[in-house]
Amino acid sequence: MASPRPVANPPNPFRSAHVEWEGPPPDVRLEVYEEHARSIVSENDSPDVGFRYSVNPYRGCFHGCIYCYARPSHQYLGFGAGTDFDRKIVVKVNAPERLHARLSSPRWSGAPIAFSGNTDCYQPLEASYALTRRCLEVCLAHANPVGVITKGNVIRRDVALLAALERRTGARVSISLAFDDDAMRRRFDPFAAPVHARLDTIRRLADAGVPVGVGVSPILPGVNDAAIPAILERAAEAGATHAFMTLVRLPAEVRPYFEVRLEELLPQRARKVRHGIRELRGGRANDPRFGARMRGQGARWRTIEQLFAMHARRLGLTRTEGSDPPARKRRQLALFDAE
Repeated sequence: MASPRPVANPPNPFRSAHVEWEGPPPDVRLEVYEEHARSIVSENDSPDVGFRYSVNPYRGCFHGCIYCYARPSHQYLGFGAGTDFDRKIVVKVNAPERLHARLSSPRWSGAPIAFSGNTDCYQPLEASYALTRRCLEVCLAHANPVGVITKGNVIRRDVALLAALERRTGARVSISLAFDDDAMRRRFDPFAAPVHARLDTIRRLADAGVPVGVGVSPILPGVNDAAIPAILERAAEAGATHAFMTLVRLPAEVRPYFEVRLEELLPQRARKVRHGIRELRGGRANDPRFGARMRGQGARWRTIEQLFAMHARRLGLTRTEGSDPPARKRRQLALFDAE
């Protein structure tokens, strides 16, 4: 794979009506690299992942979530799994063209595609590059169903496009919302959209007829597990129809970064949180199983599962598996053909 090319004057993602921040833009030096990908559709055959095919138009993510399991993937580029993942973003500038080539192949089955799995496809740079939008347009042209998971506001720009996809072939969106207040959200998702903005995004998608849900993800024991009922209730009020939940997973390269930041952010609770994660993972901070079907262990996790399930049922929320894309819609045949 050729090395990504740094961009001398990258697009400014903060000069956009589609990106909402609390206060001024983050004081973080952003480095943007462009690359021409050889392929764009990734295939997964693990039974623990809720989708087979996915598209990642970007590498790295400016949202800066300190728990992100995808951080180690940046090391394949020669970058670090810590702040490099947040500040050095790689843009696959030919993603729509590669996707069109794949979907045009006679060997393509029309299987649902998940956006994204290893990054947020609606992070701030999407406001400038519009790669996710162009990829969705390709999916619409090929009548290919999609599933989207994001915590970014840029998706609001594409509500009409997602509604068109839903009508023609099937589209489903999940908005990730792990916290019910911004004081805690700013600690763990420092540059992602505020809580009220994500709820408003759910409302806009629901009003447009796009099936939309909420991902209470990740669960950080001792931090946000008690907020599950409030998150589900606020999401349901906004129009969510489905929900999922995952337990935090800290691969080897993520764990030290997470724990250092945790000590800075919640010094009095850090030890208890670390212990809680290991307790729910059977003594480990990580689990080789990946994806939305990851579950914890022990009595405490069963209590969390019961709490989630009880409130999801009460609110009429269907439980899904993360960013599982919907199956292709079947075309309904007219009762009587026109003569």
